Amino acid sequence: MNLRLKEIREKNDLSGRKTATKLNISKSVYNYYETGKRIITTKNLNKFCNAFDCSMDYALGLSNFNIISKKKFKIDKALSGKRIREIRKENNLSQDILADMLNTTQSTISAYETGRVLIITAFLYEIAKKLNVSADYLIGRSNTKQIYIKEKN
Repeated sequence: MNLRLKEIREKNDLSGRKTATKLNISKSVYNYYETGKRIITTKNLNKFCNAFDCSMDYALGLSNFNIISKKKFKIDKALSGKRIREIRKENNLSQDILADMLNTTQSTISAYETGRVLIITAFLYEIAKKLNVSADYLIGRSNTKQIYIKEKN
């Protein structure tokens, strides 16, 4: 994952401490996210994108084009699960095959698809990258399935 947390934070002229405060997490936890010692949780990634008006695709390094939105998104696990299932089926994948692609279990995929559990960031990233679908779409932040790869001229 090529996270752009530090780049986005610095572009907004904020310290790590102020960013951590915005996310309601400790400075050390935020520092772990920014340095890659920990993978940011999907919930905190959503908070980050809301705070900095950026897309998840851009923050995750999936796109070089930042679709800016002033709307603050709340994650809906049921919608996210529905979209994960939809994309899996559109790609003719069983839960077992998707689980193998992500090196996890079928029951984990089932938990995501039923909305019992919010997908972890690493799996969100892998599904988006491998199946060429927007992480913002999968999480419910956008209704556009495609990832914008290049900046518009």
